[in-house]
Amino acid sequence: MDDLIAYWTGDDRFRLVVNAATRAQDLAWLARVADRDDVVLRHRDDLLMLAVQGPAARDLAGPLLPNGAGAAALALKPFTSLSADDLFVARTGYTGEDGYEVILPVATGLVLWNALAAAGATRCGLGARDTLRLEAALNLYGQDMDAGTSPLVSALAWTVAFEPADRQFRGRAALEQQMAAGVREKLTGLLLEDRGIMRHGQRVLTPAGEGVITSGGFSPTMDRSIALARVPVAAEGPCQVEIRSARKAARIVRPPFVRHGRVLVG
Repeated sequence: MDDLIAYWTGDDRFRLVVNAATRAQDLAWLARVADRDDVVLRHRDDLLMLAVQGPAARDLAGPLLPNGAGAAALALKPFTSLSADDLFVARTGYTGEDGYEVILPVATGLVLWNALAAAGATRCGLGARDTLRLEAALNLYGQDMDAGTSPLVSALAWTVAFEPADRQFRGRAALEQQMAAGVREKLTGLLLEDRGIMRHGQRVLTPAGEGVITSGGFSPTMDRSIALARVPVAAEGPCQVEIRSARKAARIVRPPFVRHGRVLVG
C-alpha cells in the first residue's frame, strides 16, 4: 500500500508518516480495516515535516529545535523518536545519511526552516532525495515496491516478523504460501559498465531470463549509473540493459551502493 513509517509513541498511540501521493488511499484503507470502537484515526493536516539529512545534520539541527528539545534529540538512537508538546522528532532518515525528521505546526516549522538555512543547511528537493535513497538502495513505493509485489520479492522480507509462529497479521497466509512455492524473482543492484543512464522500466537481459529496472539514475558519489532491478532469482554477474534500443553491459551486485558516504561496491 505504501512505504510509510509507523512510530509507537506509547499508551496505545501510533503516529503514521505516509507518502503525500498515497495519503488518500492510505487513510481510506486504514478507515476500512480499523472500523472498531477502540481505534480512532486523526489526520494531521495542520502540521509540516522537515527532513534534515547529512553527516552534520544532527549537530546543526539539534540546537535549533524548539521547546528546548535539542539535548533530547541529540541523545536519540537510530530509528527512535521523541514527542514534546506539538513537536515530534525522529531519527529515521530516507537518504542513507543520518539526520532528523521534524514534525511541527506550520508557523513554527517555517521559523525552523529559515533558521536551518541561515545556519548553513542546503535546501534540496525530491530529485536529490531520490539520488541519495537509490545509492542507499532504499525502496520507493510505486517503483521498487507496490501493491502487486510482495515483500519477499522486493527485498523486504526482513521487515516481516514471522515469529512467534502463532503471530497473526494481515497477509501472513499469502506470504507463507509464496514461501512454500518459492519466489521466482529478486530485487538486486546493477552497475552500468558502459556509458549511459539506467532508468525505470528498462529491460534487463541475463542468462537466467529477463528482468526490469525498477529505479535507476546517476550516482554522483560513484560517478556512474546505478539501478535497482527485479530479475530472476538465479541471475548473477554480467548482464545487459536495453537503453534506447541499444544493449549496454552491466553487472548484478548486492546493494546498497553507498552508505554514510562510503562506496560499498565497485
